[in-house]
Amino acid sequence: MSTSTPSHPSAPESGANPLQALLAAEIQAQGGWIGFDRFMAIALYAPGLGYYANDSRKFGHLPQSGSDFVTAPELTPLFGQALARQLAQALEATGTDELWEFGAGSGALALQLLDALGDRVRRYTIVDLSGSLRERQRQTLSAHAHKVGWVDHLPARLCGVLVGNEVLDAMPVQLLARVGGVWHERGVALHQGQLAWADRPTTLRPPLEIEGPHDYLTEIHPQAEAFIRTLSDHLERGAVFLIDYGFGESEYYHPQRHMGTVMCHRAHQADGEPLLDPGLKDITAHVNFTGIALAAQDSGLEVLGYTTQAHFLLNCGLLELLPPGDTAQHALMLRLVNEHEMGEFFKVIALGRGADWAPLGFARGDRSHRL
Repeated sequence: MSTSTPSHPSAPESGANPLQALLAAEIQAQGGWIGFDRFMAIALYAPGLGYYANDSRKFGHLPQSGSDFVTAPELTPLFGQALARQLAQALEATGTDELWEFGAGSGALALQLLDALGDRVRRYTIVDLSGSLRERQRQTLSAHAHKVGWVDHLPARLCGVLVGNEVLDAMPVQLLARVGGVWHERGVALHQGQLAWADRPTTLRPPLEIEGPHDYLTEIHPQAEAFIRTLSDHLERGAVFLIDYGFGESEYYHPQRHMGTVMCHRAHQADGEPLLDPGLKDITAHVNFTGIALAAQDSGLEVLGYTTQAHFLLNCGLLELLPPGDTAQHALMLRLVNEHEMGEFFKVIALGRGADWAPLGFARGDRSHRL
C-alpha cells in the first residue's frame, strides 16, 4: 500500500529533542512510515527517552512541582482506602493473599492499599516498565519493603487480585481515519525533517459501522485487548479491577465523536498534538470497555461488573471514610465522584475466574448490560 503525502508537520527539527532522532531512524528503517501505535510505544516507553522511561516527575497536584497530571490516588488517600474495601472482599472471596498492581506510578495507591489491608496481603507485586518510577515506588513503600516486589512479566500461573489505575489508557492504539469515504490507517512519516501525519488505505475498521458520510477519526485497541487475554492466560484464580476513562462501544464510536480521543498531558495542560515534543508529555486514548469485556469473555474470564467511578467508590463506603469536619478532604472527595469531574468520566470494570461472588463495588449502578 502506498503512503499518502505527509501532512500537518507538527514537531521541531530532528535533534531538538533526543527522542525525535530515534523516531526518525525508526520511520526510515520502516520505509518512511510507522503506525501511530508504534509511534506511541516509542514516545512513551523507549528506554531512557520515552515519557514513562525518563526521569520527569509526571505525577503531582500542581505544575509548579514539575508534574504533568494528577491521578485519583495522588489526589486523596480516600481513593485507595475505598478501593481497599473492595480488594479485601476480593481476596477473601477468591481465597488469595497476593495483590498485583500494573503501572504503579509514584506508589501512592500501593501505599494506601498496603496501609489499609495490613496483614490481609502477604505479597504485593508491581509490574512497571519504568526504572525511574520503580525507584520512586521503592522510596514511597519503604515501610512495606518486606512485602513488595517488582517484576517485568507475569509468572506462568498466578492466584491473586490484580489492579490497574489508568493503565489501559496508556497502551498504544491504532488510528483509523475515514477521509472522503475511504478508511485509512493514520501513521507518522517525515516531511522536511519533521514528524508529520500520513495516511495509508487499510482494511481495518472500527468494531461498529460509523453512520454518515462525514470524515471520521477514531482508535482501535488491539494492545489493550491483548493485555486482557494475557492476564487470562496467567490467572488461575482471582480477580482483576481496572479503573480508567472511557466508554462502552456504542458511545465510543458514536457518529458525532469524529475527532478521536487521543490526548496529551503536560504541566497540567491538555493538548491534541502527540507529534509535538514526543517523550516530554503523556499520550493517552480513552478505553473502549466493550472491547475489554469481549476480550475477557473470549479468553474465559467472567465480567463481574462495570460502573462509573462514582458508583463504585460510594458502594465501597467512600462517605464513611471521610474524616468528620475535614473540609479539604471533602472537597477532594467530591472531585472523585462529581459527574462533571472524575465520577462519570472514569469507569471501573471487574473480571474474575475461579470463584462465585458479587463484588460490593457494583451493588448499585452496575452498567454491565450497556457494554
